[in-house]
Amino acid sequence: MMHHAQIAQRAFNTPLMVDPAKALAFLSGLGPRITGQEIIFQGLEVDDADQTAASLPARASLFGNDLAQRHQRNGTQPFTMIDGIAVIEIAGTLVHRGAWIGQSSGLTSYEGIAAQLQAAVADPGVRGIALDIDSFGGEVAGAFDLADRIRAARSQKPVHAFVAEHALSAGYVLASQADRIILPRTGAVGSIGVVALHTDMSGALDQKGIAVTLIHAGTHKIDANPYQPLPEAVHDQMQRELEVVRFLFAETVAAGRGDRLTQTAALATEAAVFRGTDAIATGLADELADPVTAFRSFAAAPRGTTSPSRKGPQMTAMPTDNPNPAPVATPPAATPAVAVAPEAPAVAADAVPATMTADAIRAEAAEVAQVCAQAARLGVTIEAADAVTRGLKPEALRARVLADLAARSDAAGIIATAPAAAAKESPIVAAAKKTATDARR
Repeated sequence: MMHHAQIAQRAFNTPLMVDPAKALAFLSGLGPRITGQEIIFQGLEVDDADQTAASLPARASLFGNDLAQRHQRNGTQPFTMIDGIAVIEIAGTLVHRGAWIGQSSGLTSYEGIAAQLQAAVADPGVRGIALDIDSFGGEVAGAFDLADRIRAARSQKPVHAFVAEHALSAGYVLASQADRIILPRTGAVGSIGVVALHTDMSGALDQKGIAVTLIHAGTHKIDANPYQPLPEAVHDQMQRELEVVRFLFAETVAAGRGDRLTQTAALATEAAVFRGTDAIATGLADELADPVTAFRSFAAAPRGTTSPSRKGPQMTAMPTDNPNPAPVATPPAATPAVAVAPEAPAVAADAVPATMTADAIRAEAAEVAQVCAQAARLGVTIEAADAVTRGLKPEALRARVLADLAARSDAAGIIATAPAAAAKESPIVAAAKKTATDARR
């Protein structure tokens, strides 16, 4: 059983890619045991049926594959095998550093999924990998590394993701790395966003007459502690960190989806959840079909033909999806003009106002992403996540793009206007001139 302090460390003040309703259900069940008192939630009701018990086995090493090897020594595989297809279940809440394979107490371990994936890739009897996904998301830690492994695996064997019924947030990070995503009519995908929880116990402590004194060395050592209200400056810094993780989220999705869902388009979804045909239209999924029927087609395909050609912190999903999502705008093919303030100076991170509102931070991050996308189309590479981390302003980025383009233009002009006299005359031309001169004599 995991110690309550360890559970609190996983749940509070850390980015989560998980559905807020599921997070609240988890806290309603375990919160009183963690804090020693009842917890009151503002704005959302929690269904008692969704309360989850946290019972985790011992942790596993990141650097070995003893989990899969243990199965192989017993003559079994760590996954289900159906007609040459390895079926890997990704269900429930996704967590980092769990030493088990498959679902345990409503949780699935990233390490367990990785062990199954590695065994499936290494097994010559496996000709395809099916990801059976039904997850609202989970922890940020470990999610992107596992996504990279899934994307690498599909270069060796076809990988299809079968969603039944949800692949949200961290669940979608993993689904997006498959060759194809198959979705049922009522299935939901997306929620490309990040959330963090902070608990403020100061009011309850005041009521009970309990005073907590934090003795600390280092200005930021007690940032976001639960015994004091969250300061605006700390809130803003947490907001910036979440925006950086969201950029990484969108970048990872784009690496898996390619031209079907670009990083800009992924960010433009603003963490909305898309169902059925809307998910297909926005590029978050590839095919609308009953997962069982689609899996049978995948398994029945002859060897070598199981991958049809593609057609066009914690991470968590929103508790409700968008019933009528707006179409996601695809960046135009034409190169847009980049409007710039000519002498805009670079702004360092420490120059960013300490008390920007969350909406202002989100708007600025979106503008930075737009400038970086425009710059890429002009051949100038700027990492959006790095720009947000450093607190660079959109005006400074535009000035940087212009300066880069101007430098290239000057270099091209110098090359183009190099004095012709400096170049040696071609031997062929010289010989022709000599022949013509001799003929006139």
